[in-house]
Amino acid sequence: VQLQASGGGLVQAGGSLRLSCGPSGRTSSAYDMGWFRQAPGKEREFVAYINRSGRITHYSDSVKERFAFSRDNAKMTVYLQMSRMKPEDTAVYFCAADTQVTIGDMTSPESYDSWGQGTQVTVSS
Repeated sequence: VQLQASGGGLVQAGGSLRLSCGPSGRTSSAYDMGWFRQAPGKEREFVAYINRSGRITHYSDSVKERFAFSRDNAKMTVYLQMSRMKPEDTAVYFCAADTQVTIGDMTSPESYDSWGQGTQVTVSS
């Protein structure tokens, strides 16, 4: 499935942004989804995971209690609500999907077959 991410931009520290991600074409499949981010000169890192029903979510320690991952399966769209943002949240954010991602594998980029194009998030201090 081809994914399209949107919602990035420039925000001041302490502010909020909401990222969205959905398929660019029609699909009848449900997917486990993840958000990853990559800052300049750093490896891509796991941010958050949501299973296909939306009942299970997991977050990296660096964003826990500040970010919320949700989905609207009727619209086949997932959302990453980012709050109390910090300059260290600055990165390109990627959404990813796969038909099945186990909890044990959710933090590994290799567990996801489909990726969005990335959206830049910049947090100014």
